[in-house]
Amino acid sequence: MSEVERIGPQALPALQQQVEAILAEAARQGASACEVAVSAGQGLSTTVRQGEVETVEFNRDQGFGITLYVGQRKGSASTSATGEAAIRETVAAALAIAKHASEDECAGLADAALMARELPELDLYHPWSITPEQAVEQALACEAAAFAADQRIKNADGTSLSTHQGCRIYGNSHGFIGGYASTRHSLSCVMIAEGEGQMQRDYWYDVNRQGELLADAADIGQRAAVRAVSRLGARPVPTCEVPVLFAAELAGGLFSHLLAAISGGNLYRHSSFLEGALGQRLFPEWLSLDERPHLPRALGSATFDGDGLATYAKPFVEKGELVSYVLGTYSGRKLGLPSTANSGGVHNLFVTHGDEDQQALIRRMGRGLLVTELMGQGLNLVTGDYSRGAAGFWIENGEIQFPVQEVTIAGNLRDMFRQIVAVGRDLERRGNICTGSVLIEKMTVAGS
Repeated sequence: MSEVERIGPQALPALQQQVEAILAEAARQGASACEVAVSAGQGLSTTVRQGEVETVEFNRDQGFGITLYVGQRKGSASTSATGEAAIRETVAAALAIAKHASEDECAGLADAALMARELPELDLYHPWSITPEQAVEQALACEAAAFAADQRIKNADGTSLSTHQGCRIYGNSHGFIGGYASTRHSLSCVMIAEGEGQMQRDYWYDVNRQGELLADAADIGQRAAVRAVSRLGARPVPTCEVPVLFAAELAGGLFSHLLAAISGGNLYRHSSFLEGALGQRLFPEWLSLDERPHLPRALGSATFDGDGLATYAKPFVEKGELVSYVLGTYSGRKLGLPSTANSGGVHNLFVTHGDEDQQALIRRMGRGLLVTELMGQGLNLVTGDYSRGAAGFWIENGEIQFPVQEVTIAGNLRDMFRQIVAVGRDLERRGNICTGSVLIEKMTVAGS
């Protein structure tokens, strides 16, 4: 893509003008307050399979979403159309919804005095000058490396490369307008191994703000192949209660469950097992969880939240104790607490980790289950009960013995959090939660 074609920082002034026009139209039609987010993006993606190109797609989209208020009544609408007519019609639709909505004393914009004043540069925009031909070439090289890694790799389930760049502007009738351009690039490979009377599937991938910093295509393919082959011969194990080690690429899910449980929406709806848990010891004393929203080039970085409040670094768990909920303006008002500038979620969560890698944690565990895949959505957020299908490897005498499948791991998140024995230094950095492998003292493994 040429520089002219790209949606990058050069598009921000036009999007800002659109935000200003939408805010003005909302005021003209009688809204007492308004907030709007305008976005534009484009990307290239390609998928290959068995040495053949399956898809090459170029996408480009834009649109805006508006929320406006008539007193304490709220209405929202969105559109992918542009132009003055689209703005008028979308504002009118949101206004009609607001006029029919019930009054809500917590509805409305965040306090004007709390709007972000300074927006630091986070270096999130790194366009990748890759042509469709080059993207196909990289994907084919990744898949070819997977096939070459082991003769038991018999089939492929798709290797995909994607690159995306876009812009987002948020503004409200307090006069706040902020925005940024960002990029995201990824390469993934899914392979199928055959042997020992089985077919097993596994994958590997990488994602980065900078396409040139993605892991080598051949390395990703080889890793996907090795993972698939290693699962051949998998079998269930007898039901038992043993230590469980969550591989780093899965361990972030444990902490995402925590974030859901301490999010304002679930708390004010009384649908969280951690309602009223502020100030309680939930984890071992050595463990902390903190948010770092202003890391340059990080995947979760942001200078302001969904309400226009400045994001800031803070702990959610400090020395094992829950010290903060995850609150936006509305949920904070519902709970009688100030916003934590987390409307829209948490930005770059870091988990305390030790000096041991995954192999060291396996040796420490001695006997138990290393989990490398989870299936299903078996979490009851009201009670904290956790039960999910799992696959991985059985550990005896501190060493991997054989692959495991068709088992279920179960526990309660309160117990699981409290019984975290260690977090490894094999940090997973491909997402919003940075953690290593997590060793839990004991869980129920239900098998044959």
